[in-house]
Amino acid sequence: MFDEMKKSMKKAVNSRVVVLVAVFVLLCAILLERLFQLQIVSGESYQNDFSLSIMKERSLPSSRGNIYDRNGKLIAYNQLSYCVTYEDSGTYANTHTKNLSVNSVLYHVIKLIEEQGDSIVNDFKVILTDDGTYEYNASGFTLNRFKADLFGEAYIENLKEEQLNITAPDLIELLCNEKNYGILDPKITEKEREKYGLPETYTDKEILQLVSLRASIAAYSFQRYQTVTIARDISEQTMARLLENIADFPGIDISEEYRRVYTDAEYLAPLIGYTGKISAEELEELQKENSNYTANDIVGKTGLEKVLETTLQGDKGSEVIFVDNLGRVLSVDSRVEPQAGNDVRLTIDMDLQRAAYNILEQYIAGIVYAMTINEEQFKEWLTSADQVRIPIYDIYYALFENNVLDVSHLKAADASANEKHVYDAFLVKAAEIFSIIKNELLSDQPTAYKDLKEAYELGEQYQVYMSYIVKDMLMNGTGILNESAIDKTDPTYIAWTEEENISLKEYLTYAISKNWIDITKVASDTQYMDTQEMYTALADYIADYLYEDDNFCKQVYRYMLQENRISGAEICVLLFDQGILEMDTEDYENLLNGSLSGYDFIREKIYNLEITPAQLAVTPCSGSIVLTDPNSGDVLACVTYPGYDNNRLANEMDTAYFNKLNMDKSSPFYSRATQEAIAPGSTFKLVSSVAGIMEGVVNIGEGIGCTGKFDLLQDEHPVNCWNTWGHGVLTLEGAIKESCNYFFNTIGYRLATVNGDYDDDTGVAALTKYAAMFGLDETSGVEVPESSPHISKKDAVRTAMGQADNLFTTTQLARYVGAVANSGTCYYLTLVDSITDSAGSVLEKNEAKIRDVIELPQELWTTIHAGMRGVVTNHAVFKNFTGVAVAGKTGTAQVSTDVPNHGVFVGYAPYDGDPEIAIAVRIANGYTSANAALVARDTISYYYGLQPEDQLIIGHASTAYENYDVND
Repeated sequence: MFDEMKKSMKKAVNSRVVVLVAVFVLLCAILLERLFQLQIVSGESYQNDFSLSIMKERSLPSSRGNIYDRNGKLIAYNQLSYCVTYEDSGTYANTHTKNLSVNSVLYHVIKLIEEQGDSIVNDFKVILTDDGTYEYNASGFTLNRFKADLFGEAYIENLKEEQLNITAPDLIELLCNEKNYGILDPKITEKEREKYGLPETYTDKEILQLVSLRASIAAYSFQRYQTVTIARDISEQTMARLLENIADFPGIDISEEYRRVYTDAEYLAPLIGYTGKISAEELEELQKENSNYTANDIVGKTGLEKVLETTLQGDKGSEVIFVDNLGRVLSVDSRVEPQAGNDVRLTIDMDLQRAAYNILEQYIAGIVYAMTINEEQFKEWLTSADQVRIPIYDIYYALFENNVLDVSHLKAADASANEKHVYDAFLVKAAEIFSIIKNELLSDQPTAYKDLKEAYELGEQYQVYMSYIVKDMLMNGTGILNESAIDKTDPTYIAWTEEENISLKEYLTYAISKNWIDITKVASDTQYMDTQEMYTALADYIADYLYEDDNFCKQVYRYMLQENRISGAEICVLLFDQGILEMDTEDYENLLNGSLSGYDFIREKIYNLEITPAQLAVTPCSGSIVLTDPNSGDVLACVTYPGYDNNRLANEMDTAYFNKLNMDKSSPFYSRATQEAIAPGSTFKLVSSVAGIMEGVVNIGEGIGCTGKFDLLQDEHPVNCWNTWGHGVLTLEGAIKESCNYFFNTIGYRLATVNGDYDDDTGVAALTKYAAMFGLDETSGVEVPESSPHISKKDAVRTAMGQADNLFTTTQLARYVGAVANSGTCYYLTLVDSITDSAGSVLEKNEAKIRDVIELPQELWTTIHAGMRGVVTNHAVFKNFTGVAVAGKTGTAQVSTDVPNHGVFVGYAPYDGDPEIAIAVRIANGYTSANAALVARDTISYYYGLQPEDQLIIGHASTAYENYDVND
């Protein structure tokens, strides 16, 4: 038996199973020993050294190319700064947990950033108003695109009606619910709030901040490891605090970025533009050229920044890194360095640009100063534009209308005693107005629009209020009255807009019945309402809306001034109360006690440029200068007044500042030099000179007798020459010098005469042909957006003297006079001199292309030049002007009898040698061409150094001319 057991054991030992078991036991012993070492012996050490290693690739920003002037002075450059970013790379059990986690991080980071005095990025299209309500700060396409992005739609057309029409408060409420960002999720427990450090309630500001950031994060939710910028250009203190607490904020990081900075911003902003975060449309378009563009890029938004985007934009770098579970970089695996964008050198002379801008502002201020009178309104006896003046009450009201004064602050808790007094007076007046308006809206016998003037004291104001309700409030402000739905041929519409023989109540009631009014924007449940009930709801809405409408309140202040319920002096004191002017205690007290009048005070501030024409936005408030090299087509200065500070719009936009500029009546976003096309006045007579001679209807030495009135057309409106007594007999040179309308009317008439019969189309065609030779039929070639010119299509007689409906920009006039100056070479103007890489190596040297060479007899060129020289030597503006011989042509473009004329001057220098500069100046509503000539004279003087700079840039209004004869 023992032997058998021994045999069995021997057999078992020799079996493969035993070998496997032995191996298994050995391995288990080893594993247990290692586990003992890991967990017991070295557990604490490994725990401390543990880190999760994740490989990720991140983009490295490149610097945008610099912009220089022709002399190498920096215009736009980059400044290294630091930003706070967030990357949502976590994994969550559900949406509820994700919302708690993300909102917690963002809430605490926002708090930390603001405690250090910095602010978070805010490019959301909803703002919080002073009265604590949410409203959109965009409209039209921009607003609809914003909504489409939020609702995840690629196209605006895909939005549902309720999404398209959602109000700002409803949008915030929707985004805050548990299905979206969970900011106001009612299911959050007290325990969860304590765990994540979330408050019981949020302020309206905190809600908007969280929604804004969550929306940005959601926009990149489809991209792993895509960062969103929370704050830009943070201080060192903010950076230190964040780095100290970075472990508490998963996903938060601090990154380098470049901020765009503009030197002398105001002088070049309309030309240079600014940069900003790329939009969905821009991304789609730019990716066609370069697929490396991403949704977080900063790109050129307007001006040369936009036009030269792909030149200035650098190539981003990248690096592959390993990070730990807290997001800290452990090592860099590989790196591709970013490449800076190319630099651009412009043809602009920055010093000349700055000087020209200041000269222009000084003279516009001088015009406003000279033309302001101490009256409530200008007289009804006006018969011509040169009688127009600026009533001081228009200046007072302009301070409200153009948002120099903040009407909402008058009722603020910290308002001054004077502000409260003005607001109390407003409340009394407003109560009277609202009572009358409500009565008109609800009366069984409302007053017809045209009868309002007689029905009430100062009744024209109620016509203004009723018009405001329809156009500004219901149509443009709220969209309740749908303009596109209105039948403009409807008799009731005509009765309101033209005949004015129905009341506002009748018009709105009819509009409701015709479905021109979207009553759903007024009342939520309209299914069972009849027309009368709908109208009553609309009337209540109007009354409530107007009371809170600052723009309507501004209308009220106008009539408060006229009724002497508030004084001009009180308005002036508001300028000190609201910090518009630096406090001057003596002036403040003198205004209040009546020893200093509002009229004298305001004129002094206008004279000293403490209140600028741009701020007032009364006419005139704008102008432009373009100065070129006629030998190359280079633009040396391209001035638009007013400008703006593009530093406040670049990088992260200052939304409040943008909105203020957007509503500014002086239109600072409007590039006057390149986009404002208005009549050239008598400067067009140079074209007519060429047309007349080359078409053979007049000879260079032929005399034409001016009688002062051209009546060959035998119509009801003969054309008067500015010299109503007549110039007598003039040749072409004398006609240019004297700017004789009769002479050029005759050219127009003769061009249109075929076989003894007058044919207007033939005359216009001939003038168009020669205008086109000088480039006036197309844009000038400058690289920024430019309005298309318009050569008059009718009335050859008036077109020949520069009136009719000729419309050209200042850049187009500058090219035109440049071609005259150099005797026929017409360029495509350019703003770009060259493109270099970041090391300074020239990649592209740009030269203006020649558009056309105008071949005319030298005798004709000489005659035109001599006539232009005669304009200058015969003009009082250039009296005693020495140092360089200037040739030029003035032009006064008439608008109407109750609006000041436009002032235009074109010219070149030197006259007695090869021309070096050509210049075009225009002051919209500048009264007389003499004022444009003054600007040109001082700009030319600066260019040639004929006077010390401090005699030209004087820091106050320059003396303008108010009684100059309009001899052009």
